[in-house]
Formats: sequence, structure tokens, C-alpha cells
Amino acid sequence: MPPESLQLTSAHAGTSPWRNALVWLGLVWAGLILAFAGDWLMMAQHWWDSSTYNHILLIPPILVWLVSLRVDELRKLVPVTWAPGLLFVASGVLLWVLGRFAGFSLVQQAGAVLVLPGSLLTLLGPRVGLGLMFPLGYMAFLVPFGDEVVPQLQMITAALTIGLVKLSGIPAVIDGVFIDTPAGLFEVAEACSGVKFLIAMIALGALVANVCFRSWKRRLLFMALCIVAPILANGVRAWGTILAAQYVGAEKAGGFDHIVYGWFFFALVIAAVLGLSWRHFDRAVDDPIIDGEALAAMKLPALFDRSAIAAPLAILLCGGLVLSGQAWARKAEALLAPMPQQIFLPAVPGWQRVDYAPVVPWEPRAAGAEHRLLGRYADASGRKVDVFLALYPAQTEGREATGFGEGALREDSEWSWNSAGPHTRDAKSDLLRARGSVERLAQTYYRNGDLLTGSALKLKLATIEDRLLLRRNPTVMLILSVEASGAEDPGTTLDRFRQATGPVGPWMDRIVALR
Repeated sequence: MPPESLQLTSAHAGTSPWRNALVWLGLVWAGLILAFAGDWLMMAQHWWDSSTYNHILLIPPILVWLVSLRVDELRKLVPVTWAPGLLFVASGVLLWVLGRFAGFSLVQQAGAVLVLPGSLLTLLGPRVGLGLMFPLGYMAFLVPFGDEVVPQLQMITAALTIGLVKLSGIPAVIDGVFIDTPAGLFEVAEACSGVKFLIAMIALGALVANVCFRSWKRRLLFMALCIVAPILANGVRAWGTILAAQYVGAEKAGGFDHIVYGWFFFALVIAAVLGLSWRHFDRAVDDPIIDGEALAAMKLPALFDRSAIAAPLAILLCGGLVLSGQAWARKAEALLAPMPQQIFLPAVPGWQRVDYAPVVPWEPRAAGAEHRLLGRYADASGRKVDVFLALYPAQTEGREATGFGEGALREDSEWSWNSAGPHTRDAKSDLLRARGSVERLAQTYYRNGDLLTGSALKLKLATIEDRLLLRRNPTVMLILSVEASGAEDPGTTLDRFRQATGPVGPWMDRIVALR
């Protein structure tokens, strides 16, 4: 009798292999969720509190349903412990450590999720892992991602909207994400970017593509439709709001938009996408999602089939990886750079310190900084530049210079993001707007060791390097800003100020007395 037949026979001979394996897996998953409880609680809070991620509350029951579709075929397999699965556990722990080092909660949470499928592969083996490949991959949707693309979606929606508005014969002028029409000034705000619609649609699309299609070509085409449709639909929705405002007023149109979009529009677009696609579904209702016998008979590399280890040893190694990663993170986070007792804004040749009196209050947020400075400089011609500087002893949880709501645009202010500002070397440039007409150009620099950048990603990578090497490098955030007055281009004013300060990096170092 061939080995494949023996494997199938043993699978039906009794349920103890599955029972024991599932008990071990349940205990390990409970332990892993407990070990990363902070990350799971943070994710759950996003699922519950943020409308962008409310759809994730449906992901756990969907995962259970996806597994239930495969149960009959999985019974044809014999679970085995598999040493290479520990590599996936180690990858999840490493990802979590790197996210923790960088203060990047998205990466950290992804690591906390990845250890779950990694431990499943370790305790149930590669064939079961192949049978559960899609549910394991679908667990990625437990991670609340999407906010990272909000600015790009705002700009895309604004471009689509202004095109449709002009096609409708409505005179309009666009400035970044602001559209000025006879009925009033409209902002394509973060809430109007359509990110919640897009992320939910991608999650739905992946589910339907797996369950309803067999052809990879059709799956990819359907996923493309699920990405394009919500983006285009969001532009149509914004255009409809502006069109309605020309007749009923901006306030009534805005209220109507939230009701219609929240309750009907999303459902209508989903129905349209599914209605266009259902005729092309090529998986029969009674068609098994996986083929258990084919998986059992599949010839895997000898290394895969000869890598079994005892379940208790696998669990001990899994726990050791998690504890080692968390110990490493705690040791690195305990490293704080020495801080000066006090710092001051220095004298700048040709510029004088003046009272800080903006037209619209503006104060960047640097919640985890040890020191903060905010002041205004003016030259003999009346040009004014606002300088904000924050000094951090480390970049850890609650101390991220690039964290959400940190920097030039804080959530609890009158300012809104308008568009990216003019390109500036080594800086992130943003145009902000308040009260409809007051504009501000803000250019943000980050300094870590010899690094000077405006890129949040580069700062995170530098922070990771510091943590890996256990270095005590402080981080400095500098924001140079001009409240536009019409007298001179704000970018030109900032260029003049930088010429007076000299190279930005060394100037920042002198302020915080680092070099």
C-alpha cells in the first residue's frame, strides 16, 4: 500500500491526532494573544471606535466560516508538528520587534497577527497550512491599515470631483483639496477620502474572489474592479454633494450626503459590483474549496516531510521566540539619550525674535518630546517665519515624532491639510488651510544622528537601526512655517530664513546642544 493511502487511512481511523493538535493549537493561540495583548487591545479599539475599521468586526466570524467550508476536506489530512513553521513564528516576532523599535503600530500589530498562522503551521504541518492558506492570509485584514493612503485618496477624489463639477457647468476653482463654487467652499477632508469604503471593499473583494471564482484571471479582474469602483464612486458622491449644494445650500447638501452615503450609497455600489460579476462566477455552489486527497497525496520536498518535532518542544521553542523578542524590545526601549536641562531658540543673522501672534492659532503637536520650542522671527522687510522644535530622548510608544496627529497638523486644531507643498530638500512640505482662506506652508525636518530627512519612513529605519545596535540617539523635529500674507511666496521666505541659519542639520544640533 502506498504511503499516501496509509496517510488517508490513519486520518479516518481515529480523531485523536486532530483532537490533540487542536487542543495544543488553542492553548498556544491563547498564550500568543495574551503575550501580545496590548496590540490586540489596540486593534480591537480601532475596530470598535473608528468607522474606517468597523468592518473588521466581521472578519473573525468570516474566518470561522472560511475554515468551516474546508473542514470536510481537512479531515482527510493528518496534522503533524513541523519545525520550519517556527520560521514563520520568528518572522512575526521579528516584525513585531521592528515595529516596536520604530514606533510603527501597523507593523507591530502585523507581527502580532503573523505569529498565529506561524504557530498553526508549526503544530498542524504544511499540508494543513496549504489547505488553510486563504483563511490564514485573510487574517491580514485584522490589522487596521489604510490611513496611510488618505492624502493620496483625498487628492484623487478632489481631481475626480472638480472634473465632474466643471462638466456639469458649475464654475469652480480647485486649490489642493478645497473646491470653491458659487454655493460655497468645499473641502475633500480625510473623512471624505473614501478610505473606509475602499478598505472594506478590498476585504469583500478578496473574500468573493476566493469563494466564487476558480480562475486566477477572473479573480484579478474582480479585485481590480473592487479597487477602482469605490474610488470612482467616491468622486461621484462628492460631485453629487456639490451639485446638490447649488440648489439646496451647502449645509443641507452635506447632511444629506452623510445619510445617503452612510446608508445607501455603499450598499448600492456593492450591489452593482456583485451584479456585474455574478454571471462570471465559475465555482459551483457544491464545489469543494480545497481538495483534501490531493493535498494528502502532494509530494513535498523531503525536508518538509522529515521535519517533525514533538509538540511540547515546538511549543517551548515558540514561547522562547516570543519571550526573547519581547525581552530584546524592553532592553532597547530602556535606552534614553541624555537630555540638556533647557534649550533656547538662537539668534539668526538678519532676523529678530518677535511676539508670536498668528492670525489663526497654530501649534504643532509633539506629545512625547522632552523639550519643545515655538517662536517667531521677523526680518527688516516684515517677513515672518514661525519655528517649532521638539527634542525626543527616544522614539518609542507614545514618543513618536511621526505618530498619528503629531507634527504640523494636529487633530484638535482649526487647520486642515490642503495639499503637498513645494519640494524642499530633506523636508516634508505641506500646505495647510484654516477658516477657508488662511493658508500656511509648513516644512518638517527630522534629525537622528547624521540623518536629516522629511521622510517618516527614513526616520523609522534609523530608529530601528539604533535599537538593533542599542544606540542612544535622540531625535529632533524642526518645523519651519510661514502664514501666507500675499506679500511674498512663503517658500521664498523660508529659503531666505534657511540661508541665514546655515545648513539645517548642524543648526538643529546647535539648538539642542548635541554637537
